[in-house]
Amino acid sequence: MDFDLTEDQQLLTQALERLLADHYDFEQRKSYAASAPGFSREQWLRYAEMGLLGLPFAEADGGLGGGPIETMLVMETFGRSLVLEPFLATVLLGGGLLQECAGAGLRTALIPRIIAGERLLAFAHAEMQSRYDLNDVATRARRDGDHWIIDGHKRHVLHGDCADQLLVSARVAGERRERDGIGLFLIDAGSAGLERRGYRLQDRTHAASLELKGVAVPAEAALCVGSALPAIERVVDRALAALCAEAVGAMSRAGEITVEYLKVRKQFGALLGSFQALQHRAVDMLVFTEQARSMAMYAAMMCQDTDAGERSRAVSAAKVQIGKSGKFVGENSVQLHGGIGVTEECQVGHYYRRLTMIELLFGDRHFHLSALARAGGLIGAEA
Repeated sequence: MDFDLTEDQQLLTQALERLLADHYDFEQRKSYAASAPGFSREQWLRYAEMGLLGLPFAEADGGLGGGPIETMLVMETFGRSLVLEPFLATVLLGGGLLQECAGAGLRTALIPRIIAGERLLAFAHAEMQSRYDLNDVATRARRDGDHWIIDGHKRHVLHGDCADQLLVSARVAGERRERDGIGLFLIDAGSAGLERRGYRLQDRTHAASLELKGVAVPAEAALCVGSALPAIERVVDRALAALCAEAVGAMSRAGEITVEYLKVRKQFGALLGSFQALQHRAVDMLVFTEQARSMAMYAAMMCQDTDAGERSRAVSAAKVQIGKSGKFVGENSVQLHGGIGVTEECQVGHYYRRLTMIELLFGDRHFHLSALARAGGLIGAEA
């Protein structure tokens, strides 16, 4: 199999690397994180000017028609710079659900605004009792004339505090854990009955908890009513593959920073890099990173129009390896820096925080290892 990048893919990566080199050094990132939204609105518009926000959207909707491989390249580059902007929440999750479920009219109204950087979306699905199970939805929606009325709670809504609109899952029929009966509803952030509580996560990104009390949603803003779960699973699997790529970028850069430190820091009258035991640790970090890279590439390729079972198994396997590798690389990056590794002034601590957060998003490695075991491993039980 040919793993070489096409010329367009190389140009995309190089252009994004130049942009981040100019506008996303460590000090700039800290200033973005300290701002009210927790990211740079100006940088978001720069992504729009580059066409990044239209990358995964179909050309018919005004996008570039990129696939999971292009998304993987962007997310890996984002991971190297610990990008804070809501690309995952708005473009991959929110935009992905619009592509899967919205009619032509709604796509025409919203997707060009997303591509232009004028509209932020968030996906509100997780609930207190659901843990990582996508089919566990207790929030309810009932039809009332030409509106749907929604009641319930949502938690850990990525960038839900700054989103202009929210894609909220709610059950229209069936019991709490049934696969059928789930719908998606596009809700304006200022809707009556909707309360948002924003907070900052350990990696300095933002999220929100939502309380919905009799929120009225027009019938035309209801998507995939009763049959939304397969679309949600497809979009979340693609988002997981993208997160795996981001983690690879973060691991790569954390390893590079650590090796650079070992080459200049002296202890006991000698450079740390001269100690063979520490050289072995650095090599092990590289091995774990490359194992993660291979699995991230595998997950991205398996998100290209493959069978749902094969796709889910590949993504779960990748998430397991990403969790293992991220923990090893993050811990060793901090430990090899010594006490300074856990300070705000040291970059590697921030990389470890992001890797820890990626491990927890949409299922940690223990959850995905169990899911993979139930499915019969990568080959599958049916084989």
